Amino acid sequence: MVFKSKIKWVALFVLTLSMGSMVAHLSMTKFSSMNLVQYSAKDALSHDFSNILSPGVINKRLWGAVRSLGSLQPYANPRNSYPAPNENSNGFIYAKVFGGFEKIRSSICDLITIARLLNATLVIPEIQESTRSKQISYKFKSFSYLYDEEQFIASLKNDVHIVKSLPEHFKAARRSNDFPIFKPKKSASLNFYIKEILPKLKKAKVVGLIITDGACLQSILPPSMSEFQRLRCRVAFHALQFRPEIQILGRQMVERLRAWGQPFLAYHPGLVRDSLAYHGCAELFQDVHTELIQYRRAQMIRQGIISGKLNVDSHLRRENGSCPLMPEEVGLLLRAMGYPSKTIIYLAGSQTFGGQRVLIPLRAMFANLVDRTSLCSKTELSDLVGPETPLPPDTFKVSRTKSDAELKEEWNKAGPRPRPLPPPPERRIYPHEKEGWYGWITETDKEPSPSPMDLRRQAHRLLWDALDYIVSVEADAFFPGFNNDGSGWPDFSGLVMGQRLYERAPSRTYRPDRKTIAALFNSIRDNMYHPLRDWTLSVKEHLNRSLSEEGLIRQSLLSKPNSFLSHPLPECSCRISSLENTKTKKGKDGRVLYGDEHECPKWMQSAGAVGVRNDDTESAEGDTDVVEQQERDDPDFPSSLMSLIDRDEEWDPND
Repeated sequence: MVFKSKIKWVALFVLTLSMGSMVAHLSMTKFSSMNLVQYSAKDALSHDFSNILSPGVINKRLWGAVRSLGSLQPYANPRNSYPAPNENSNGFIYAKVFGGFEKIRSSICDLITIARLLNATLVIPEIQESTRSKQISYKFKSFSYLYDEEQFIASLKNDVHIVKSLPEHFKAARRSNDFPIFKPKKSASLNFYIKEILPKLKKAKVVGLIITDGACLQSILPPSMSEFQRLRCRVAFHALQFRPEIQILGRQMVERLRAWGQPFLAYHPGLVRDSLAYHGCAELFQDVHTELIQYRRAQMIRQGIISGKLNVDSHLRRENGSCPLMPEEVGLLLRAMGYPSKTIIYLAGSQTFGGQRVLIPLRAMFANLVDRTSLCSKTELSDLVGPETPLPPDTFKVSRTKSDAELKEEWNKAGPRPRPLPPPPERRIYPHEKEGWYGWITETDKEPSPSPMDLRRQAHRLLWDALDYIVSVEADAFFPGFNNDGSGWPDFSGLVMGQRLYERAPSRTYRPDRKTIAALFNSIRDNMYHPLRDWTLSVKEHLNRSLSEEGLIRQSLLSKPNSFLSHPLPECSCRISSLENTKTKKGKDGRVLYGDEHECPKWMQSAGAVGVRNDDTESAEGDTDVVEQQERDDPDFPSSLMSLIDRDEEWDPND
């Protein structure tokens, strides 16, 4: 009895100590929680760059201008006789534009060119991504949701007659579909419009166009139509200005990125579901994302968009350059180039397929990976959207569980015996695995129609892409994850690269060859994070070449046949001939690929020459003590890069 009582006293003592310890810990948690601060990308950037002594000193080898392209200047003004639009037009053209940001921008440029070709009056195009959305802000119409209507009309008054709507006596006939409607292909020729559409336009006075592929006119026009190419440039780079609210917020984002005194790089992954399904890149992902890509590819096969097989070897497609560079690979390429781990990288793109999971390796290599949500408050983004009618949130509805009687009836109706044994019970699917827009794939084989909230999010993505476009064009360097994909659709990265080439040709815009990059990664696939010095030098050599003429020639061969705006050379640029003598380079088909730009006007010659000479001087001075500056910026630099340079080529990190 005495022994049992002692055990009771010991147990009571231990229980008392446990309760006292729990109360103490809870008290500490209560008082210490007041000092917790939520992580903020802005605060992290401030901490990273607060100790830099000379914020004005930058590494010109990583951020400096490409000197060989310094003579190229933007010049899209007419060069030949270019009369004003005829007051007596042949009729009106109205258009409905389907697709995302890049398809809308490319399609509008083609529409202006067609209106000029047919001497027609263009009605402001309707952006279907905004008109289909349910109850978006009443402050904006279809076109004005993204672009500035007044600026658009005023900038093109010497090129095309543009009106905001059809005259009243035509509106009733349009509602009853009395006018001819055409759905031109993305590669439609000039003859199609002159022979097929122009006669009906003159007869009916109104013609409708439905554009779904991001273009309605062939990209490369005959040399005699160079003025129409320059018109495309005036539309894309001058007339198509975002509405003031978007421009103001976009400039504020750029100012916030530059406020730390360091250059920044913009990166667009290009991980879009449609492009991944088109090229068969499903195996680059895992789990439900692979199934989603395969489902979309099956849809494209049924619709006749592609004629390939459903199941393809994604790894072979990647080696062929048909699949995007994954964020992990981009991070390794940037590290091989010498970008320190504290480099500010702006992540562009309103939606990255695969979510944050595919970005984890890139964030591990570059901690200062920011996007619009890091630079803007929720209030700023909601003000950009405008007042909207609240919609009920999308909730995934679990299908009704079948009763035992229903399961038994299905078993009895399963067919003649002998039948195979029923499959083992499936793994339980938890509710959190069904959340999100892809939750349907665990319950049904058919993708549901977009909900009102889905349609509204698609309209919002136009605004987010517009912000990302502004930041990407203004970035000190730009790296595309997936451009020139071969699908023929305009892509975000291609449009950014085209505008950067037009406005500031010497800016650092990487144009990697994915086939070459895939071969480089295959050589170190088993040891990607500890490459040899030869591999690092090969990456540097390839990416540096992509910045200059070699990259431009390759882009002209691949991008221009699909989208003129991705490579507006030589029609929309001029060259300061006093700086250098550039040799004209032609392709096998006789088309000029590079070096055929006109000489700039005299008023541009002196200003452009002085600017480039000053840039050369700064580059020469900035290369001094570059390694020492990078060592201050990145404490890991000596061990990650200098050690590779100092060691023997055959050094094995595993030895």
